[in-house]
Amino acid sequence: PEDNWETVVIAIYDYEAQNPQELTLQYNEEYYVIDSSEEHWWLIQDKNGNADSGSFDVFRWYNKNISRSKAETLLKDEGREGAFMVRDSRQPGMYTVSVFTKALSTDNNPVIKHYHINETTDFPKRYYLAEKHVFDCIPELINYHQHNAAGLVTRLRYAVSSWRKKAPITAGLSYGKLVINPSELTRVQEIGSGQFGVVYLGYLLEKTKVAIKTIREGAMSEEDFIEEAKVLMKLSHPKLVQLYGVCFEDTPISLVFEFMENGCLSDYLRSQRGSFSKETLLGMCQDVCEGMAYLEQNSVIHRDLAARNCLVGESHVVKVSDFGMSRIVLDDQYTSSTGTKFPVKWSAPEVFSYSHYSTKSDVWSFGVLMWEVFSEGKIPYENRTNGEVVEEINAGFRLYKPKLASKAIYEVMSHCWRMVSTVTGEP
Repeated sequence: PEDNWETVVIAIYDYEAQNPQELTLQYNEEYYVIDSSEEHWWLIQDKNGNADSGSFDVFRWYNKNISRSKAETLLKDEGREGAFMVRDSRQPGMYTVSVFTKALSTDNNPVIKHYHINETTDFPKRYYLAEKHVFDCIPELINYHQHNAAGLVTRLRYAVSSWRKKAPITAGLSYGKLVINPSELTRVQEIGSGQFGVVYLGYLLEKTKVAIKTIREGAMSEEDFIEEAKVLMKLSHPKLVQLYGVCFEDTPISLVFEFMENGCLSDYLRSQRGSFSKETLLGMCQDVCEGMAYLEQNSVIHRDLAARNCLVGESHVVKVSDFGMSRIVLDDQYTSSTGTKFPVKWSAPEVFSYSHYSTKSDVWSFGVLMWEVFSEGKIPYENRTNGEVVEEINAGFRLYKPKLASKAIYEVMSHCWRMVSTVTGEP
């Protein structure tokens, strides 16, 4: 090596590059440190080049020559929902996926599910866990099911290895997004709370007003919180609430967002009821539409779109927020695992019937959001229970036309709620 490369470091876990600025790391490989002036990110260069990706050995999820009982022990030790590994089956040349879940438990005891990787009989061979999703190679299969449960008890979330050091949960957060030191944040007051945490008004570096979102203890795992951050790190659009950074060193950990002074859209509509022009209401819907179109372009399903999950800034500008249920998907659909909760009155029929999400189910929710906007914050299906809503939607009932909505606007809403049969018979 050149003389100015004075420091050699060894990767203690695998890391996949998130953008062109980053370098994929392989466990136990040596790298030269070129610039270590940044606190959280260093500039490094390969010493020996990349490992052969044709071998399973380079993947963290693969465990060669490991027994079923040993796999179960390792997964239970990991203890995280969706922890998984791929191991050799007893039959030579075949493989099994083992997954840890608490979703099937009735007595708080976790369950390990084992799925045999099937091969097609044609040539060249292809591979599948669920017959509807067939792949040319096993790494492609694993990559798909890391984003989609699609017939499994849960999606494959955390790779477990018998010999590699476990990567920290923050691995995967991209360079160029700020990791915020607690000393840079000042909390002023609590301004709201959600399903998973409390939101505070605060300041970043004593001058920028921000919203600080924290985890409520016991409400959400730290791993899930980091996963939400990783989704947000990939997204940037004028009609999405901007993530400024993540604070890991404080307890509880926090996401730091731009502050939207007028709060959530549903409350704003109710508090200002009677003061909005039809043009203003339509502009709010257009703002949300632009944000959601960006999510679709980036293969992100929101899964919880509603007025309560949009925020309002100056001049009635609305931005989409709360990606706590978001999933980045590969094939424009996401089938949730057992036990997932969802907001029935905003959900498409395929969601409450099959737990099946797609950009199309987001479109249904957008139609309900439009109805909320043009009714100035009324609750959809206000006097009906969730069970009654399910029955009536399946029977063809739809929300009525709000007084402030023109016929053309209501036609757009109605178009969002159209039922289109598929080959499988699902809407």
